[in-house]
Amino acid sequence: MAICQAVADTPELLALMAHAPPTQAIPNLLLAALHERVLAGVAHPLADYYPSVGGQRLPDAQLPALLLDFARQQQASLIESLRERRTQTNEIGRCAVLWPALQHIAGLSGSRSRVLSLIDFGCSAGLNLGVDRYRYRYQTESGAGFVRGAPVGPERPEIVCDWLGAAAAPPAEQAWQLQQRVGLDLAPLDVQDPAALRWLHACLWPHERERARRLDQAVALVDQHRIKQCEDGLSVLEAQLAAGDFAGSQVVLFNSWVLYYFTPAALQDYQARVRRLVLQHGLIWLSAEGAALRPPGLDLPPLAAERAGASATLWTLQWAANGQIQQQALAWSHPHGRWLAWCA
Repeated sequence: MAICQAVADTPELLALMAHAPPTQAIPNLLLAALHERVLAGVAHPLADYYPSVGGQRLPDAQLPALLLDFARQQQASLIESLRERRTQTNEIGRCAVLWPALQHIAGLSGSRSRVLSLIDFGCSAGLNLGVDRYRYRYQTESGAGFVRGAPVGPERPEIVCDWLGAAAAPPAEQAWQLQQRVGLDLAPLDVQDPAALRWLHACLWPHERERARRLDQAVALVDQHRIKQCEDGLSVLEAQLAAGDFAGSQVVLFNSWVLYYFTPAALQDYQARVRRLVLQHGLIWLSAEGAALRPPGLDLPPLAAERAGASATLWTLQWAANGQIQQQALAWSHPHGRWLAWCA
């Protein structure tokens, strides 16, 4: 937070944001660009404030001046990152909500939907596609808790999530299997590229060492060859559906904190085309976005006041039945899956 405040108080640092595209002109992009330079090994006293490189120095009066000096020295690299990069957290903590959501989907229409093809729209490095390879430890308000997902293993990511409210835990036995995993992204990250992997780490807060460890574990499990780079991901999906590429499986389109970046026109086009795929091809649409982007006419489920806020994520489902689109609110969650309140 001290670095955020130092940036906010320094007009010269804020001016760097003018180099970012309008859809990416957000503080986190500049913070990630600064962090990336630190992770790259640039020798500068600023690194002493970053636990991600072993720094233990607490914020003090010298921080703003050191930050400005660092930014001036690294200006060219920072501007390049602001122009070319996007904030890409690849937070697998969201899979703590995705896993029970897929359990729910598997029960929508019986055995037909137990074999799934998962399409992650805006997948970045595709780490959410490993949802069935992670282990989930849910902590309930009663203190009992439960575990779901893959068996325990030394290099298997374990995601801890607070299960809020009185909703029953999802069945322990996984009711679905993934036949295909496909990621669609304008600029997917190749985690075999050291610079790309460093950028993923740069998008994490420097003090969150457990998230960094989980990221490395998930990267070791990812299937890079199933990620497609495309200007129009829906056109790719439309062609695949028309060709019957997913025969024998229920196709689930998933997007999480992607629509937030769309222009109004692009959002309207995306929503209309996806709903057409729902009706014409039986696609199931799972969306995890801000509440304002929920399906039209869907009432907001209740959420405790202390959990509500701009970053609270609403998980919604749309599918076709009897020629009509059905919609349902599944859950509220923390944007990174640290807690969830199941609604369905």
